[in-house]
Amino acid sequence: MFDSIEKAANFIETEEIAIIDVRFIDLLGRWHHISLPATRADDLFKNGIPFDSSSIPGFRGVNCGDMCLKPDVTSAFVDPFTEMPTIVFICQIVEADSGKGIADDPRSILLRAEALLKKRLSADSLWLPELEFYLFDSASFGTGKTFGFFEFESKETQTGDNAFTHPPTAGYHAMPPADRAFDLRSEIIILAEDCGIPIRYHHHEVGRFGQHEVEMLPAPPVVAADNVMKLKYIIRMAALERGLYATFMPRPLFDEPGSGMHFHQLLTKAGKSLFWDEKGEYTHFSQMGLSCIAGVLEHSPSIVALTNPSTNSYRRLVPGFEAPTKRFFGLANRSAAIRIPKYDDAPALKRFEFRPPDATCNPHLAIAAQMLAGLDGIERKLDPTALGYGPFDENVDKWPEAKRRRLKDIPSKLESALDALKKDKDYLTKDEVFTDSLLERHAEFAERSIRDVAKHPVPREVELYFDI
Repeated sequence: MFDSIEKAANFIETEEIAIIDVRFIDLLGRWHHISLPATRADDLFKNGIPFDSSSIPGFRGVNCGDMCLKPDVTSAFVDPFTEMPTIVFICQIVEADSGKGIADDPRSILLRAEALLKKRLSADSLWLPELEFYLFDSASFGTGKTFGFFEFESKETQTGDNAFTHPPTAGYHAMPPADRAFDLRSEIIILAEDCGIPIRYHHHEVGRFGQHEVEMLPAPPVVAADNVMKLKYIIRMAALERGLYATFMPRPLFDEPGSGMHFHQLLTKAGKSLFWDEKGEYTHFSQMGLSCIAGVLEHSPSIVALTNPSTNSYRRLVPGFEAPTKRFFGLANRSAAIRIPKYDDAPALKRFEFRPPDATCNPHLAIAAQMLAGLDGIERKLDPTALGYGPFDENVDKWPEAKRRRLKDIPSKLESALDALKKDKDYLTKDEVFTDSLLERHAEFAERSIRDVAKHPVPREVELYFDI
């Protein structure tokens, strides 16, 4: 929105902005915010704003909690949901005394990853996230000593007051009136573009209980990660204003399609994708691009510990639902961990899509991990075919079991992904992009959630075992 503090300050004054909202992301991928009157703008831009980080997941303890938020003026957008005119700045987290960026700030980690890639390859990186989610008319859930339940309601499947519903697995690109959220999605993308997020399109997804997708256009790494956070906020708030509840859970419903957040990615120089090679034997893909794919697939067991960090993530990564369970790549193949889009076979757009991730991730850490894995593959000149990663242009779920077993797996549970991250993290830490302390804290939070979920009986267990 702005390229200088002066322009930001002038906008605040001329547009009579009342409130400045500063936001930052925690280790787990949730936004937090502090608000101040616009009359404090000069002090904010000069000194930042101090805050106590000791209660924020992933940061320091109470003995050293004082930190400072430094606004990035290029990230600004006017919040479309507040009663008072409010401008938002996304922040870096810096030391309160020195103003130096802290090593474990997720946004700073992604900035370091981007700087390393530019230094090593003299190239830019572009990212296109696809955000899938469910909209429910009601959502109730809870646990306690004597109860545990969840119940979601979607009027898209209720025939009593709606004659137009989706047949099973027939929600993909559905039309109104069965697609009840068309106007809401249109509102979402207009709000998103007003907030500086370029949008490719929106549509109803496969899930008949109100599953949807909004796809962004390519953006640089930090901008793309910030856009994920902005878009999740816009979707939730716009839905709430219509009495709906948006969830980005990977698998909120039994035996229904899960929601992912696929990441399209490419390297560019002088407006051309470095993954394009007109003479490339496989779909015009360059050797650099193939090595990048190999790096991501080789490290994907540890990557998914960051891109799929919830226990619910692995309820989505099961066969039969277009969610990848095997490590291979292919052209237009939605059963592959990496898909090369067939429709963008052109020098400026040649890219690949990493399909395992979901929106429970911290997008800054997720992009940084994929970027470093791809860079490692390029620098080591890895060959995906020699490593057994394809290409395979078939639905491997239809292969005989003996043949499928020869493919390498995506982890099927969070514990396995965390074990892989502990064993395979050098590509993340060797150039001091990620720190060991951040990865350790990430694992601690994930292991805590594993233990928590494991202790709670679930309704299905009660049904199965109550009368035994």
